[in-house]
Amino acid sequence: MTSILAIAAGLLIIGGLVGIGYGLQRQARLPSRRSESIQEWWTRITRRPTGSRGRQRDLILLGSMIMGFVMAMLTGWLILMIVLPVLALGLPYLLILPTHRDIELLEALDRWVRSLAATLATGKSITDAIRISRRTAPPLLADEINLLVTRLNNRWETRDALMRFADAIDSPDADGVVAALILASRRGANGASVTLQALADSIQAQLKGRRAIEVERSKPYVVVRQVTVISLSTLVLVFLLSPEFFAPYRTPLGQALLAVLLISYLASLLLMRRKAHQPDRPRILVSEHR
Repeated sequence: MTSILAIAAGLLIIGGLVGIGYGLQRQARLPSRRSESIQEWWTRITRRPTGSRGRQRDLILLGSMIMGFVMAMLTGWLILMIVLPVLALGLPYLLILPTHRDIELLEALDRWVRSLAATLATGKSITDAIRISRRTAPPLLADEINLLVTRLNNRWETRDALMRFADAIDSPDADGVVAALILASRRGANGASVTLQALADSIQAQLKGRRAIEVERSKPYVVVRQVTVISLSTLVLVFLLSPEFFAPYRTPLGQALLAVLLISYLASLLLMRRKAHQPDRPRILVSEHR
């Protein structure tokens, strides 16, 4: 009876906190400064994504906290109140290969450069080709290309507009394309189509190499995910079939030791993620506006 009352009290407390949180978010149209500061603090500390992804992560955190509280009351493992939320948020982040936008950006640049080369082959100038390319701009570059065209229409110097375009994309791969366009705008469109076509072929070669590298980088993560799933499944199965095997971990010393083991494993996953992170490469075009 005491355990049931403790569980019910805990659920009521958590439900009350959730209700207060949603009430603060759905206050009048002019929320208080304190409410805004709490939301900003939570977003900054937890690196909460915006939009639906952030709400989904908050629901996962809340569900894991409730489950951890219930399991702690039923089993006496108080550490579960911390372990379950940490695993629910940490494992998906640590077991997914950190993505880099280089491949997507190279694909978008390749499509845009080939579009420019095809337009220049019809006798258009560089600026006209850029304006025409806005209609079929890749989604990843659509906003930057629209802004570039707007600046050209407002009589910006072609070089200045392209330099701002390169700063907005902030990638050494885009710098090579912009440098070729700046040179072509100075010397006229003669030969620019052939240059851009060769540049597109070079981007394709880079894409092939980057994709091969990504395949090799993903292999350790596949192995680690398999080992983690097998280990967790085995531990849960043993816990259900033979709970006395984990009896030493019910003591305070055992739970402290379990916390050390868990932190060590998560730290090793974090180290692997940092090793897999690709450092930013230096750019070749840097304007005075940066």
